[in-house]
Amino acid sequence: MDNKKLVPFIVILIIAILSIIYLSSSIFLTIDAGERGVLFRKFGGGLDKDRIYTQGFVVKAPWNTMHVYNVREQKVEEKMDVLDKNGLSISVDVSVRFNPIYDRIGYLHENFGTDYISTLVIPEVRSTVRRVMGRFTAEEIYSTKRAEVEDAIISETGDILKQKSNNIDMKALLIRSINLPEQIKNAIELKLQQEQEALAYQFRLDKEKSEAERKRIAAEGEARANKIINSSLTKELLRMRGIEATTKLSESQNTKIVIIGNNEDGLPIILGDN
Repeated sequence: MDNKKLVPFIVILIIAILSIIYLSSSIFLTIDAGERGVLFRKFGGGLDKDRIYTQGFVVKAPWNTMHVYNVREQKVEEKMDVLDKNGLSISVDVSVRFNPIYDRIGYLHENFGTDYISTLVIPEVRSTVRRVMGRFTAEEIYSTKRAEVEDAIISETGDILKQKSNNIDMKALLIRSINLPEQIKNAIELKLQQEQEALAYQFRLDKEKSEAERKRIAAEGEARANKIINSSLTKELLRMRGIEATTKLSESQNTKIVIIGNNEDGLPIILGDN
C-alpha cells in the first residue's frame, strides 16, 4: 500500500487522539464517595432530574455538564439578632446539621443550584428562628422554656427543609448560645435565684410541718396505748403478777430470804447476803 495514502488516516487518528486527550476532563470524570451527580444534556432534553449518578467512573459527552453534589452531612453555624415577644433584641448563635436528599439532587439543582446552602438552608433557618422566638419572652427563651423553643425551631425548620420543593434532610439544630442585654440578663437571673430560694424555704417549711405531724401522731398513739394499758391494770391482775414474780424470785439461787408482804399490794421483800 502506498504510504502516501496512509498519511491522511494517520493525521486524522493523531487529531482524534489529541482531541480526546484535550477533552478528557470533559468526557471522563470520577464521582467520589459521599457525592452524587446530575447530568445536564445541552442538546438532549436539558437537566435529567430523575437519574442520579452515584460514586464511580463516568463517561459523558463533552458538551454535557455533570453537576456533582456533596451529600455528606454538613454543618452551618449562624449568629443573628432576633426580637422576643415584647420586642427585646436577643443575640442567638445556632448550628444546623443537614444533607441533601440523595435521590432528589436533580430537583434541588433545578430549584436552587449548587449554592443551595446560602440560598435555601441559611435563609430558612434564620427565618424560622426569628418566627419561633418572636412567640416567647426573653425570660422564657433564656431559661424557663428554652427546651420548648429549641424543639419548636427544630420541628418547624425540619418540616420546611424536607418539603419536595426543598429536598433537604435536617439532622439536628442546636441553640449554642443566647445573649441578652446585661441588665435584662441580671434581672432574670436575680428573679430565678429568688424563686429557687423561695422553693427551698417552702421545702424546709413543708418538711418541718411533716415532722411535727409525725410527732403528733406518734404522741397520740402512745397516749392511746397507755390509756388501754392503764384501763386493763386491775387490782386482781396486779396481785396475780406480784405472786408470779414472788414465785420466780423464790426459785432464784441468788435469793436468800423472801418475805411476803402483808400490805395492800402484797409484794415481796427480798433479803440477800448483803
